[in-house]
Amino acid sequence: MNRIVRNFIEQSILSDKQGVVVGVGKSGLAAARLLDVLGAKVRVVDVNEGITEEVLGPMAGKADLITGPHKKEHFSDADVIILSPGVPVKKMAHALEGIPARTLVSEIEFASWFIEAPVLAITGTNGKTTTTTLISSILESAGKKTFTGGNIGTPLCEYLLDMDPVDVIVLEISSFQLQNCRLFKPKVGVFLNFAANHLDYHENMEEYLDAKLVMFNRMTGEDTALLHESLRPVIRDRGFTNAHVEWFGPTDRFQAPYLLGEHNRSNVEAAWQAVRRFGVSEVQAAEAILNFKPLAHRIEPVAEVDGILFVDDSKATTLDAVVAAVKSFDRPVRLLMGGVWKGGDVEAFAESVKDTVVKIGLFGSSRDILEAPLSKVFPVSWDETLEEATLRQVRDAIEGDVILLSPATSSFDQYTGYTQRGDDFKRVVGGLNE
Repeated sequence: MNRIVRNFIEQSILSDKQGVVVGVGKSGLAAARLLDVLGAKVRVVDVNEGITEEVLGPMAGKADLITGPHKKEHFSDADVIILSPGVPVKKMAHALEGIPARTLVSEIEFASWFIEAPVLAITGTNGKTTTTTLISSILESAGKKTFTGGNIGTPLCEYLLDMDPVDVIVLEISSFQLQNCRLFKPKVGVFLNFAANHLDYHENMEEYLDAKLVMFNRMTGEDTALLHESLRPVIRDRGFTNAHVEWFGPTDRFQAPYLLGEHNRSNVEAAWQAVRRFGVSEVQAAEAILNFKPLAHRIEPVAEVDGILFVDDSKATTLDAVVAAVKSFDRPVRLLMGGVWKGGDVEAFAESVKDTVVKIGLFGSSRDILEAPLSKVFPVSWDETLEEATLRQVRDAIEGDVILLSPATSSFDQYTGYTQRGDDFKRVVGGLNE
């Protein structure tokens, strides 16, 4: 527990104030615990009526749990309302009518009020997790003690409660988390790229972009905003930050044998430009990058069977991410796509990968969106399950082909998440030699 948290407790700043946490995910429960430590009264609300008090864990018996549709009386007495990521305010408008906007904050915003270490934050549509974990790996190999969390791993509130102080806080930040931030301010902010995504959540692309740019709003001339060069025409005239702005793009500065494709050469350069602001030398960075292996389900080679390479890129939930994956190979690609649609221009996508993709196997949901435009350019098949779609591609593939799972969608039609989807693909591939 750090100095600022202790100061809040000693001065009773939140003592007996009413805190309301929306959502019982990891972030929500961590925020509830922090509210409790600060002396606030805690109410947790969730639309899922099947939730029981056991889900509150250590907060069971301490927090009031209300399930079912949100109502005005759940929030009318709140001094602070903390929204879990993915809880859209617009869907709660009826229940929040009359509540001051300043009362609504995200978990990342709430936690940021209490942190002391400098923050290095990464946002973008694609590549956030790879770049975030790479940055942490470089910093740690250079002897810096880090906390890595936010949109991956551990919520920032949990760091405040349970972990020792660090030299650098490294955060992956989503648009969901940023949309309800006001004071959050990183020392270094990285914006990797921007493409259609989460249009099932955001009203349009402009709202999505505005949410991303919130990360830079409070930065000053002593801070650094690192922006991918593709963003120049989109944001250079928007006056979105007072930070020192620098642009980056793909380079061959470092050898990164496990990070395939031009998009990863950009991610590596972004990581270097970020970590050098914290005293890391180029030699230290080069060694860490050389040995860095990305997390699972991100253009991850699974096996090569009879000269056919199987690659798991289940984390690719946007069309731009799929383009990046396809362009990582100089071999013919048989592409597996399907799931819950999140938006994007399918015809433009088809045009951008037509020189590499030889066939597309659709599975699960979004057939009605994907099949017609893709069939104008590629042979396209559809199967109910990923297993059936994979085996169909195996039957047609020849030596030298790549069978790439890069779905361009979220996985919630058939799976609990992209990890389960990728693991299912690995299971299917693992059974080919049985």
